[in-house]
Amino acid sequence: MPIRIANELPAKTFLERENVFVMPEDRADSQDIRPLKILILNLMPTKIETETQILRLLSNSPLQVDVELMQTATHISKNTSQDHLTKFYKTFRDVQNCRFDGMIVTGAPVEQMPFEEVDYWDELCDIFEWAKTNVYSTFYICWGAQAGLYYHYGLQKHPLPEKMFGIFEHQPLDLLHPLMRGLDETYYVPHSRHTEIRMDEIVKIKDLQVLSYSPIAGVHLLSDMECRNFYSTGHSEYDVDTLAKEYFRDKEKGLPIKLPYNYFPDDDVTKTPILKWRSTGVLLFTNWLNYFVYQRTPYDLANL
Repeated sequence: MPIRIANELPAKTFLERENVFVMPEDRADSQDIRPLKILILNLMPTKIETETQILRLLSNSPLQVDVELMQTATHISKNTSQDHLTKFYKTFRDVQNCRFDGMIVTGAPVEQMPFEEVDYWDELCDIFEWAKTNVYSTFYICWGAQAGLYYHYGLQKHPLPEKMFGIFEHQPLDLLHPLMRGLDETYYVPHSRHTEIRMDEIVKIKDLQVLSYSPIAGVHLLSDMECRNFYSTGHSEYDVDTLAKEYFRDKEKGLPIKLPYNYFPDDDVTKTPILKWRSTGVLLFTNWLNYFVYQRTPYDLANL
């Protein structure tokens, strides 16, 4: 998919080096089609890294996508330059009168806090409520998924005995569901979280369907019955070295952290990990964009 992003966005250079199809603004403006409008609510502190990871997954389809980046106004990012945020990011106030075909909500390193104690929780609730009428389909990732499930259904997250950390095998539970089309019977997804949502609580909510599961990592993908909202507990967008960075960072801080499961070859930290989840991530987001955004949203977003 040619993704249309600002010419000066750092992600553009990174993606072009990987032979990812990125469309310059001037070329996109000359095409007589209506592109999909996708809003990325980036809650991660490492915004440039995360925006590049998400944009990579949106790039493998013949459709044109216009991407807007959004941050919360009630939290000041300490890991991304203010110049970058000012130039490329909008706040809810900037977009609240707009409509979008789709929205992606990233994870955030706040999962061990009660939702209501997160400094931007009230703003996030406003965004979730606004999305019901201004966004056709939303894809929530990791803590973003937990936050969305808590807001929409009151579903609680629960602390794990130790961090769920590594690359885990998953199985689709409904291979006929359009989101799961083309996936293998077993596929890999990275996880990095201290909390979980539980199957026995999910099955009590009639509006939710579990689409994939891991015997070790637990519930992975969920959908509402209208297929307007999707929730992922994993990180299909991660780079090959993301877990390594997390592991060595926590080791340096003296935090209790085990080797990422099924990540370093032979559990040897001197060996380079093997990337074995990229195709799954690309396919999931391509399916989402095709079957649940492009095929379903009205041509005129005023009719959303």
